[in-house]
Amino acid sequence: MSITKELAEQLKDSPAVVCCRTTQGTAISPSDLEDPNIFPEMEESGLITITADTLKIGQVIGATLKRDVDGLTSLTAEMMEGIVEANNASEEKSITEKPISKGGNVKVDKGMLHIEADQINGLKLSLPLGSLGSEFENFSESACEPEKVENQVVGTLVKREFSVKEVKLGEKTSFEHGILTIRKNLAKEAVAATPLVKKMEIDIITPDKRHVYSDTIMDVTPVATKAEGDLGSGTTHILNDMVFMLTGVDEAGVQIHEFGSCEGYLDEKITYGMPGCPDQNDIIVRAHVTIQELTGMERRGPYAAHKACDLVIQEIREVLKSTPASEAVKVETCEQVKRNGRPRVLLVKEIMGQGAMHDNVMLPTEPAGVAGGRQNVDLGNVPIILSVNEVRDGGIHALTCIGPASKEDTRHYFREPVLEALAADEELDLVGVAFIGSPQVNDEKMFVSKRLGALADTMKIDGAIVTTEGFGNNHIDFTQNIEEIGKRGIKVVGITYAAYQGQLVVGNKYTDAMIEVNKDKDGMESEILGQNTIDKNDAKRAVVMLKNRIAGVPIAPADRKWNQSVIDENQRLVNSIQL
Repeated sequence: MSITKELAEQLKDSPAVVCCRTTQGTAISPSDLEDPNIFPEMEESGLITITADTLKIGQVIGATLKRDVDGLTSLTAEMMEGIVEANNASEEKSITEKPISKGGNVKVDKGMLHIEADQINGLKLSLPLGSLGSEFENFSESACEPEKVENQVVGTLVKREFSVKEVKLGEKTSFEHGILTIRKNLAKEAVAATPLVKKMEIDIITPDKRHVYSDTIMDVTPVATKAEGDLGSGTTHILNDMVFMLTGVDEAGVQIHEFGSCEGYLDEKITYGMPGCPDQNDIIVRAHVTIQELTGMERRGPYAAHKACDLVIQEIREVLKSTPASEAVKVETCEQVKRNGRPRVLLVKEIMGQGAMHDNVMLPTEPAGVAGGRQNVDLGNVPIILSVNEVRDGGIHALTCIGPASKEDTRHYFREPVLEALAADEELDLVGVAFIGSPQVNDEKMFVSKRLGALADTMKIDGAIVTTEGFGNNHIDFTQNIEEIGKRGIKVVGITYAAYQGQLVVGNKYTDAMIEVNKDKDGMESEILGQNTIDKNDAKRAVVMLKNRIAGVPIAPADRKWNQSVIDENQRLVNSIQL
């Protein structure tokens, strides 16, 4: 496969190998050369041999062959005439620029822009401004100064956190003195309100009694409610030290899952402490549902299970709303900051949108809730922008039932590590979060990716981090999303699970800065909830890589195959940086 002129320039220091039989007297052009990106596979299979005396692409372009050579032959000096010496192949001139404004002046007079700059031999330019002339009458040299670097708070969210010491079932839902009581009949009422749910059971699992069997985990949901204001603003009350866990099967006993499920003992099937998982000391309230047979692979089946669980949580929310502020164990003020004068960056979260149970609820009425939200499949999977504080305030409820290890559930979005890392970085201006679905049909994939590219271009961003959960089919969207952003001159970093089992099957020239989130020692998609999802360390590496890309720092090519030692070394370097 021959290369283009642009690729030849980009890979000028790579080995030169002809792609096809080439005859004596041919002046070598990029179309005569094989793509170096596939050399490792070709060497491994014995198709090519690259030796120490193989010339570089930059040395052979324009040089002439002395004799005929077969395809996939490495070019050496004895075969060529007119090669470029290696030490001149990438020689560039250095030019020092000086500010145009020094020793001169800039002014506007009668609709004309006048520029004088003594440092370039007194050059004077007078440019007509036309209809803009009146707007520039007060233009001065100060207008050439860079945008002022300053922080501007554009939104505030207050989170009050209340500690839960005990959870029990009782006659009335209440929260007093750290004890949460859940009304026993709530489960029956939730089933009555959702016809596809045939049964629901609620039980309490304390940290010291987790060796209990469980069906597959559909979601982990925080309990939070709006005490004041709308989602993303005002005040939110949150219950700490406990979570709701939704599990489910259909009437035939089939697990509600897609690729892999995590049924088994809870002390063995959860990566405790990951953003989307229960923490080590959390009390788990398990809501186990049984839905109508054969609806587990349709949108309506899992959605009904989530709605039933949400009805139970809502009664707790109503009690939590009136909990006195004085009982809060922690109060956090989340400021949404616009950092003028710093690189503008966007976080892109690719979410499932392929139908079946691949779906998410966006912007529900209550934090991390279901009611009042819109599903991304119904919105056509096009990118939807949420503010930083809307995401922090539970603006996404996850319905997806992909493999448990790489699944980003509702609690993961509530504690999104990449968002927090970007928002905390004083050198970057995080403009928002774009959620984009992953459709099933290729034409639709292309459509939504192009909408993302146009959105990124319109927002005038300098960089973006693109994440995805799972692997396989949605990697098509993932790489396309990166390309649509990257080809507009925006620097992009991708975050995904790939490792051994989920290796990318597609790619492009913009997928050259990637963060691997695998935590399984064998590089596999395990059946342990949250194991292969993004954590704080992954987020740190991604932010540093993005800043390097924006600054123009070269990024070394990745190994051909997953190599944990590379990840570990990158993490060590990142940890040594004061962020």
